[in-house]
Amino acid sequence: MKTMVPVLLSLLLLLSPTVPRETQDGPYTLSYLYTGVSRPAEGLPGFQATGFLNDQPFFHYDSESGKAEPLGPWKQVEGMEDWEKESKLQKARGDFFMENLKDIMYYYKDRGNHTFQGKFGCELRNNTYCKAFWRYAYDRRDYIKFNTEIPAWIPLQKVALNTKVKWEKEGSVQAAKNYLEDECPQILQRYLQYSKNYLDRQDPPSVSITSHVGPRNKRTLRCLAYNFYPQPISLYWTRASNVVENELWGDAALSANGTYQSWVSVKISSQDTGPFSCHVQHSSLAQPLTVPWNERREVRAEDAAESQDQ
Repeated sequence: MKTMVPVLLSLLLLLSPTVPRETQDGPYTLSYLYTGVSRPAEGLPGFQATGFLNDQPFFHYDSESGKAEPLGPWKQVEGMEDWEKESKLQKARGDFFMENLKDIMYYYKDRGNHTFQGKFGCELRNNTYCKAFWRYAYDRRDYIKFNTEIPAWIPLQKVALNTKVKWEKEGSVQAAKNYLEDECPQILQRYLQYSKNYLDRQDPPSVSITSHVGPRNKRTLRCLAYNFYPQPISLYWTRASNVVENELWGDAALSANGTYQSWVSVKISSQDTGPFSCHVQHSSLAQPLTVPWNERREVRAEDAAESQDQ
């Protein structure tokens, strides 16, 4: 059985064209997430791979279809990747990945249903390599990771020492370091000439406020921000210009359309009319947005923007 790294690198060297013009700013990341299941449910793939540019999934592959296919806006991009060759590359990666899952199950002397996940990638800032990572998990527990500075595979479970010894005997250490620090950044540079504008975009949030009265005569005010990008956002409530401690909040979640949504809520007495306002700060906004709560109607960001402009 061949090691993963030489297989990946030989195929990447074969498929990667010359790197085009320089990229700037960032940071930008290219990463891959692999998942293998020893006993997949009927009709589900045993192996899946997803590629990400920053936080955006740009292609997906699974062992059932045998095809690497672009996702989201990358479906309309021409020339960024030869998807037929990428499908062959992902098949080679998947075959090796599943062989390693069998090896680990053998080390544990277990034939049950198990999962193996791997994630690796690199980061650029101002066209310069910043950092990289390569790590694996077995049944959702950290299993082994690569340290580029030593360089070496670092076992995170006792049995992972078997994997470390095997991979390092087969010469994967230098190959992994070369891939993470040289090949991966070159591929990312190439992808960025097709993707930088999309990754750098600033989509302002839409905001809505809802309320409902629950047990013990308590009213919940909920402020929802959605359709915004990039991810960082600040949401908080005030009562008569005084900040109200948040009761509940939701971390920014990536939506199917490639934007984020987040929310924050507070509980007040149903007799308390405030005034209450939700404040939103995001990099796309020239100034923070203040959205007042109106008990008689749901408030939208468009309404608040009009009132602020007047």
